[in-house]
Amino acid sequence: MSKETLTAFFFNTNLVSMSAAKEIVEHFNYKAINRHQFQLIEGRVCDEYLFLEKGYMRAFAHDTERNDVTTGFASPGQIVFEVASFFNRTRSKENIQALTDSEGWYITYEQLNELFHALPQFREFGRSVLVKAFSELKTRMLITITETAEERYDQLLKTNPDIFQHAPLKNIASYLGITDTSLSRIRKEFARK
Repeated sequence: MSKETLTAFFFNTNLVSMSAAKEIVEHFNYKAINRHQFQLIEGRVCDEYLFLEKGYMRAFAHDTERNDVTTGFASPGQIVFEVASFFNRTRSKENIQALTDSEGWYITYEQLNELFHALPQFREFGRSVLVKAFSELKTRMLITITETAEERYDQLLKTNPDIFQHAPLKNIASYLGITDTSLSRIRKEFARK
């Protein structure tokens, strides 16, 4: 598998030149993740910063009653890692698991920091990833508070329609903060529109 998609990903951010993108990707290693395999298990420190080239993943945590609650989905072309664990070097409270057979390119925490110090363009890219992640987290938090279940469903349908083909409905329901029954009702209502 070539690193062309990864190179294009960095270059297309407009923060990294083509020569810098080619230099950056030389530090990434290929990884295949089988369906249901864990990329990260709670209690461990996240040490891989993964660019997902193919496949779908989900992040989830366990509530106080040990029910798993989906906290996010990852699709091709996204960076997958648990940001707090990765940068703070703390044990993760989240799991990341492949929903489908997946492939990607990863770099370790140590390698990433070496690159941040060596390449200012990569450091700027990394800053933009963190800003985007923070913005998405804040938006998700506000949507959970200010929007109805139907609006949250509609938003997910618009922003990540492919996930409905790859994630079990119970995972989507927990991500939306609703029951499986409510999700079924909402889906039927949308199908009638």
